Amino acid sequence: MESPSRRRLVILSSHINPPAEILPPISPLLASTSASENCEKQNYSKTDCVFCNIIRGEAPALKVYEDDVCLCILDTNPLCHGHSLIIPKRHFSSLDATPPSIIGAMCSKVPLISNAVMKATGCDAFNLLVNNGAAAGQVVFHTHIHIIPRKAHDCLWASESLRRRPLTLDQEASHLANCIRENLSFSNNLEDIKVQSSSLIGN
Repeated sequence: MESPSRRRLVILSSHINPPAEILPPISPLLASTSASENCEKQNYSKTDCVFCNIIRGEAPALKVYEDDVCLCILDTNPLCHGHSLIIPKRHFSSLDATPPSIIGAMCSKVPLISNAVMKATGCDAFNLLVNNGAAAGQVVFHTHIHIIPRKAHDCLWASESLRRRPLTLDQEASHLANCIRENLSFSNNLEDIKVQSSSLIGN
């Protein structure tokens, strides 16, 4: 049976440069695991959340940084030496459910923490990664950012040996860009409506 660490590595590396024709297909067992994770996400609560338990001091963790908004711990199933996680202290199930101010506070600590991790591990580079949703490899449904220290030729990602395919500037690509822009506009309009509604309620 494939180990959870190997499964994570395959999923994470596939998102940097998806090698559909080269990576082995996900077995039915793994596919059903992802489906069950999706179901679990619906019923996931703070009491079930390992990160919330760590924040409350009810579960062990090696903390390397902490402030009022977030903390950083060493990953308990690291992909490499020094693999760390930045976690908000408030529970949000995914990045898209996390307020921008919290994301901003977490991201503002990345230069400080990543430099410390690189110095401690003798690395000169790092990957910054967020798995958002079960299909993207999210296992703990509490927003978190991975800092993964890297060394030249460490071959951590299988996809790094693959060539990227250039984007073809055709009608399909143009349609995709337009569709993304339309959805950005729609999202902005929704945010404006929410702000206006909360202002009216406040008055």
